[in-house]
Amino acid sequence: MVTGAGQAAGARQDVTEARRIVVKVGSSSLTTAAGGLDADRVDALVDVLAKHQDKEIVLVSSGAIAAGLAPLGLEKRPRDLARQQAAASVGQGLLVARYTASFARYGRRVGQVLLTSDDTSRRTHYRNAYRTLDQLLAMGAVPIVNENDTVATDEIRFGDNDRLAALVAHLVRADLLVLLSDVDGLYDGDPSTPGTSRIAQVSGPEDLADISIGSAGKAGVGTGGMVTKVEAARIAAAAGIPVVLTSAVHASEALAGGPTGTHFLRTGRRSADRLLWLAHASTPRGALTLDDGAVAAIVERHSSLLPAGIAAVEGSFSAGEPVELRNTAGEPVARGLVNFDAREIPRLIGRSTHDLARELGPAYEREVVHRDDLVVLHH
Repeated sequence: MVTGAGQAAGARQDVTEARRIVVKVGSSSLTTAAGGLDADRVDALVDVLAKHQDKEIVLVSSGAIAAGLAPLGLEKRPRDLARQQAAASVGQGLLVARYTASFARYGRRVGQVLLTSDDTSRRTHYRNAYRTLDQLLAMGAVPIVNENDTVATDEIRFGDNDRLAALVAHLVRADLLVLLSDVDGLYDGDPSTPGTSRIAQVSGPEDLADISIGSAGKAGVGTGGMVTKVEAARIAAAAGIPVVLTSAVHASEALAGGPTGTHFLRTGRRSADRLLWLAHASTPRGALTLDDGAVAAIVERHSSLLPAGIAAVEGSFSAGEPVELRNTAGEPVARGLVNFDAREIPRLIGRSTHDLARELGPAYEREVVHRDDLVVLHH
């Protein structure tokens, strides 16, 4: 860990060399506390992004629901899902219209891309999303990405686009993720407390072991908080993508490789696309409990899951859907795409594939979860 005062001078090389960049901006950086877009703030951000003509930039933008509050006469974020979705519907149009007008000052076009968790957890959707974003960039447009809040079935939270930004960064094979909000970086304590310092660089999870990370945003329209930003940074860094976390007012310095904010160094290499979404974007449809031998084989030797290692099954799922793999204590150890329906599993439990093939046919001489469709969960 490097604190602000102790960081060596000079540009961050992995930042300055980045060609394809995902920039995520939070609601609080685009709107007023009362709701409604702040045109000057949007223009200020676009002024910074448009200067980097040599870069391909994907913008993940929150703010749809917040932008829709004032036009609908709502004084604060509604609690019920229907009115949240209505606000998102009105606000998303205003948000994209504002970006369209702002980028037009520089002769740049924008393209709206709305994603749901399904789009990053189903392989065919994932590939389609990649092709769309890649083509927009190839044609010189700026993709404006947001969660599709108007049809989301889970409860919508302001500022919950941090994890989406990390997944989009991996999806488009970005060289850098920049997270912009209303705070200028990660601190080693409450920033309002005297004596706390900004952490300039994080080289791995161990640097954060003794840090207490707050969850509340300051502006009232974003509740993502620092917890989700650090988690997003961890996901991206583990996938081989460096991250800069800072405030929107320091966006220009951040993209120039300056010493603003907190710089998360990459901690891993790029993994297969499906493994990242399997770990961070998929929703398990059920669970398989494994015996100790199967847990060891999967976690330590990265083996496939065979029927002999299964002790129990729960949930209702179909072949091809994600399931959680648990140890005998009920703790999740891995996640994978299952090759059998839930109703088929009970008669496979504890048996060898050879015996199953002889009794039930050659279709049963296969893994329950193949190692290529399996990711170990690290806690």
